[in-house]
Amino acid sequence: MPVKIPSSLPARATLESENVFVMGEERAAQQDIRPMRVAILNLMPTKIATETQILRLLGNSALQVDVTLLRTATHDPKNTGADHLLNHYTTFDEVRGEKFDGLIITGAPVEQMDFGDVDYWPELMRIMDWAATDVFSTFNICWGAQAALYHRFGIPKYPLPRKMFGVFEHRTLAPTERLLRGFDDTFLAPHSRHTEIRRADIEKVSELAILAESDDAGVYIVGTRDGRHVFVTGHSEYDPLTLKTEYDRDVARGLPIDVPRNYYPQDDPSKPPQVRWRGHASLLYANWLNYYVYQVTPFDPRDIPKGAIHSDF
Repeated sequence: MPVKIPSSLPARATLESENVFVMGEERAAQQDIRPMRVAILNLMPTKIATETQILRLLGNSALQVDVTLLRTATHDPKNTGADHLLNHYTTFDEVRGEKFDGLIITGAPVEQMDFGDVDYWPELMRIMDWAATDVFSTFNICWGAQAALYHRFGIPKYPLPRKMFGVFEHRTLAPTERLLRGFDDTFLAPHSRHTEIRRADIEKVSELAILAESDDAGVYIVGTRDGRHVFVTGHSEYDPLTLKTEYDRDVARGLPIDVPRNYYPQDDPSKPPQVRWRGHASLLYANWLNYYVYQVTPFDPRDIPKGAIHSDF
């Protein structure tokens, strides 16, 4: 089934060229089934690239997804054109009276700052509080996951001595959990971050379960036991060249950066990178949409209950 996006969104041409199933608003209006209402709070400076990555994965599911792109009102993005934001993004204040089946909160390049020092932190807390009651399930990515774990449960983040940068092997710890349905016992996923959360802190919170982790990259997927919140510390949505772009950017700026591990053959940046995480990424997003949103959300989003339990952690 398709993901429904405006015809003028730049991501549309890219997705159509890759044969990803997207649908225009006019055609979607003629469908008899109810699409899933999913909001994407895009905190990344490279908004077009990030929205394309996430829409690609949502469009690979068997569901029709009606996407609303959100941005913070208290931060002025400098890397995205004003016309793009005006035409395709809305602010939280414009949707706070609505209910959504799902919400995705992206990462952001602010992880080395204290949460309270981020200029849009008060607004983000309001959005996360709203999501707890008016969104059926929330999917938090990288810094977005760290921020949500800190806001909801007081779990801190810790600076790393070196950037966690590359593609790492992970273990599934809950093979019967629906979010991991179809996963291999071990799988690969990209990481790109300067901070981490720690298993010991998560284990102190009875509401949380660790679903996947890595010997090298640490905790990877965490979920609340009621299934309403998923926290992913890596970037399964990354394109084949995203890590290369980040590496080349930092090299050009003269910043200290290691070659991303397990990404280039023999870790040689002169060779084309290998993509070995697509299958995991598709399963992760498809399982979340199917089992944590579509199968359990009410037909009328206005009936989304507070504190509904629908998971089998």
